Amino acid sequence: MNDIIFQNRLRVARAEKRMSQGELAETVGVSRQTISSIENNQFCPSAKLALLLCIALDKKFEELFFFEES
Repeated sequence: MNDIIFQNRLRVARAEKRMSQGELAETVGVSRQTISSIENNQFCPSAKLALLLCIALDKKFEELFFFEES
């Protein structure tokens, strides 16, 4: 059975907005390290944080987050 992994396009969306990790972190109220951990799939954001990231990056949830089989 394959594992399902929660993935994201946060780094790409952030680059499109020309935002640093620090700028995005400040906008949504977390540390830069948290943004880095999400981008590197080391941390899964809460629903609230995921929605704040969508708002900050002007993206729909499904444009930023998705599942992938390993």
